[in-house]
Amino acid sequence: MMIPERPALERRVLAALDGTGSATPRIPVLLGGCGSGKTSLLLRLRDLIGRSQAQYVDVERIATTPERFLKAMRDGSPFPAHPYGSAGGENGARDAFDASLAFLDTARPPADGAATFLLDEFLELRTFESFPGLRTVLKDLLGALAGSGNRFVLTTRYTARAHRLLRDAPSIFEIIHVGPLSPSEIRATIASAHEPHGEEDDAMREELARMVHALADGRPAYARMIAEAAIALGHGSADPVSALAALLGPSGGLAAACRFSYELRLHRARGYGALKAILDVLAEEEPLTLTEIALRLRRTPGSTKDYLSWLEDVDLIVARQKKYSYADPMLRLWVRLHCRATPPGEEDIAREVHAYVMAHLPAQPALALAGAAEMVRDEEKSWGIIEID
Repeated sequence: MMIPERPALERRVLAALDGTGSATPRIPVLLGGCGSGKTSLLLRLRDLIGRSQAQYVDVERIATTPERFLKAMRDGSPFPAHPYGSAGGENGARDAFDASLAFLDTARPPADGAATFLLDEFLELRTFESFPGLRTVLKDLLGALAGSGNRFVLTTRYTARAHRLLRDAPSIFEIIHVGPLSPSEIRATIASAHEPHGEEDDAMREELARMVHALADGRPAYARMIAEAAIALGHGSADPVSALAALLGPSGGLAAACRFSYELRLHRARGYGALKAILDVLAEEEPLTLTEIALRLRRTPGSTKDYLSWLEDVDLIVARQKKYSYADPMLRLWVRLHCRATPPGEEDIAREVHAYVMAHLPAQPALALAGAAEMVRDEEKSWGIIEID
């Protein structure tokens, strides 16, 4: 099982790079949360463009100091540096960052034409703002990219911050939201991993795809894990409900993915402890108004409003009609299970997953009802919610 290719999205990005439909080429900025498939898309673009023509840069991993960032980017590049771009970087943080911008601007592939840089999680360059002379790192970066003859694709998981940064940026930057997978894309992935054996099997696979799409909220990483586990645990008939329960256990893959997203975003925000408290409140009940949250938190509406804005800044919550709720329903389920004094037991997981399934599958297909009912019965068994041979 792998996240399926997304040719429509790939074509849109390539069209922006080529300037299709406009007078000049554009710089696509891909926005999507953790597990939305941005990195997979960049790596596929690198192969489509050609590895001698495009360089993928994991900014999040190498944005340590400006000097080390420059070295890592040069060392991993397929491009011979232009003499101007290869100079500098020896006289402190500002000089190293300027040399990085020069490298991005002047590097060229062995063949004629422009180089393409695929900068994954580019907002992580904000870490350089603590160095002398680098208070405007991101604005400097956007200015350099906008005036370059090379081509660039940027990604970030922080949608709100990207919109704010690009509000006054040159029109060459084109925001592209990486949306959820469609049921047909999930269906294609399941079919490619396991060939159907007849009409009955094909119908079951169609229902499985619809269930996985609903339970995962269309998020590629969640969908892949649920589909893989459903098929592995199914013993002949896939069971996505039991798979979801297993994945949300203390050592489950979904629990680890949600913990990563939760901790990463909170550490990028302000007010760590108070923000966790608000997430606990919304895990108990959502949506809630500002006043309702302030009362439960026992804080003033003014301070609560600040906390909520910081959570919105890292896309952990969204506000609709003045009511706040989680941006990711799976993360809310994880908080309900794991943000407590003791790890969840099998009965806790069964109860919470059952409620989640019923809320996200209003049509309640036969496969869902069977899996949910089995989980409820299993709560009374001494061996737990899932029986594994």
